[in-house]
Amino acid sequence: MSRKKRPEELRSHRWLGVADMRSFGHRSRLRQIGYDSDDWQGKPVIGIINTWSEINPCHAHLRARAENVKRGVLQAGGFPIELPAISLSETFVKPTTMLYRNLLAMETEELLRSHPLDGAVLMGGCDKTTPGLIMGAISMGLPAIYIPAGPMLRGNWNGQYLGSGSDVWKYWTEKRAGNINDQEWDEIEGGIARSFGTCMVMGTAATMMAITEALGMALPGSSSIPAADSNHPRMCGQAGRRIVDMVWEDLPPEKILTPAAFDNAIKVHMAMGGSTNAIIHVVAMARRAGINVDMETFDRLSREVPVLANVRPSGKHLMEDFFYAGGLRAMMQNLREKLDLSCMTVTGKTI
Repeated sequence: MSRKKRPEELRSHRWLGVADMRSFGHRSRLRQIGYDSDDWQGKPVIGIINTWSEINPCHAHLRARAENVKRGVLQAGGFPIELPAISLSETFVKPTTMLYRNLLAMETEELLRSHPLDGAVLMGGCDKTTPGLIMGAISMGLPAIYIPAGPMLRGNWNGQYLGSGSDVWKYWTEKRAGNINDQEWDEIEGGIARSFGTCMVMGTAATMMAITEALGMALPGSSSIPAADSNHPRMCGQAGRRIVDMVWEDLPPEKILTPAAFDNAIKVHMAMGGSTNAIIHVVAMARRAGINVDMETFDRLSREVPVLANVRPSGKHLMEDFFYAGGLRAMMQNLREKLDLSCMTVTGKTI
C-alpha cells in the first residue's frame, strides 16, 4: 500500500520529532512511563478512545478489547495510546444519557486535539456513545475507525429466547397477571442478559452500530458480531491494523462521510426497522460533517426502501440471529440489488 505521508508529516512529529526543549520534555515524559524512542519514532501515534466502565455492561469487555486493538496497531507499525472517555451506560445513567451525548462528543474531540495523535480508534456501542464518538471524531478530522461493542448473547429462559428490553415488559405483565411466580421472575432476571455487550434487540444500540458501519466508519461486517464471539477480538485487531494504514493514506472522516454515505445509512436504518432515535443522532452526525439531513430526507428515502422482513432482526429473531444470517453485509447486498448503495469506507474501498 502506497504511503502518501512521510514520517515528518505526521501530526505527532510536532510533539515528538522536533529537536527543541518542548519535544525533549514530551519524549522524556514518555520515557518516564516506560516507553523508548523505538516505540514512537517515525510511527503514527494512534489514540484508542475507550468508553469502558465497570458500571456499563454494554462495554464491560472493552478494556480487554483495547489490548486486541493495540496488538493490531503494533503489528502495522503504529504506536497505540489508550485514552479513557466518559461511559454512557443506558441502563444506569439517570435521568437520561441524552444529557451527556454532546459531552462525550466534546471530550472525544478534545482528547484527539490536545494529544500528539495521528489517528483514532473509537470504542463504543451503548446507545449514545456511538453518535458521541463519531461527532467528536468528525469535528477533529483525524483518520478514525469505529469499533462496535457488539450485541450480547440471546437471553434464555426454559429454552425460550429472551430479548433485553422487549421481554421485560412481556413477562412483567405475565407476573402482574399471576401467570408466573416470584421464582420464575427471578430466573428470567438471571437469564435475560447472559453476556457483556449491548442490547441484542433491534434497539438504538444495534441501530447506531449498523448505521455507523453503513456510513463507512467501521469495518464491513463488524456491527453485528456478538460481543462474546471470538470474531469480535479478531475484528478489533483488524481495526488496529487498518487505522495505521488510514493515517498513511490520509483518510479522515470528511473523505468518507459524503451525502451518499448518509443516504446509505438511512436506507439501512429503514430496511432494518431500526430505532426511531436514530433520526436524532444521524441528523447530528450529518450536521457535524456539514451535510444537510433533515426529516424530509428520512421521509424521501423511506418511500424508496423495501422492508426486508426475511433478513432484518424482527419478531422472535435477535441480533445474534442476524449475525448468523450474514449480518449487515447480507442486508446491504440485498439492498444493493434494489437501490443505489455506493460510498467510501474505512477500508479505502467503495461498498
